[in-house]
Order: sequence, then C-alpha cells, then structure tokens
Amino acid sequence: METPKFESYALIELFGHTRMAGKVTEQAIGGSNFIRVDVPETTHQGKFTRLLNPSAIYAINPITEEVAHNLANQFQVAPIDQWDIQDFIRKEQDKLDEPTEGI
Repeated sequence: METPKFESYALIELFGHTRMAGKVTEQAIGGSNFIRVDVPETTHQGKFTRLLNPSAIYAINPITEEVAHNLANQFQVAPIDQWDIQDFIRKEQDKLDEPTEGI
C-alpha cells in the first residue's frame, strides 16, 4: 500500500526560531527527501519556494490557506537574494581605494 503524499497549507517552525507559512509538500532531489514550502505572495514580496531539510524542522502545523496567507504576510520571510559578483567586486575595489594612514 502506497503512503499518500503530504500536501497541506501549514505553519512551519524551524530550529533557530524561524517560522514560515505556505503550501507544504514533499520533494525528492538526488535521492534525498526535502520539505518544499511554497510561500505565497505578500504585500512585501513575490511568492517563492524554499526547500528544507526535514531535520531542520521543529514542527509542521496544518492550517487553512487563508491563515497561511495572513501568516506569510506577518512573518515577512524573504527569499534568498541572488548573489551578485559585481557587488562583491565593487566592495573589494572600494577597500583597495581607501586611503591608508602612515604610508
């Protein structure tokens, strides 16, 4: 008998006191299972997806879609920013351009 796939809106509590809300499902990548949280669009940001290692999760609390949207708006959990090499290069160049004392 096949176990049904988990799919529910939920409040996710992570170790480190981070909370997020959205549609929760399971996703396998490279032979490992992850918890997928699709965080809905809020007044502060667009929708995004985060994949979590199950061992990082303290609790999964099933809730309604409406409650998930309201909590996502309150929590303001941000997606990971795209790393920009140009910003890194500019910051390093600024350090090199700073005047040094005693030289």
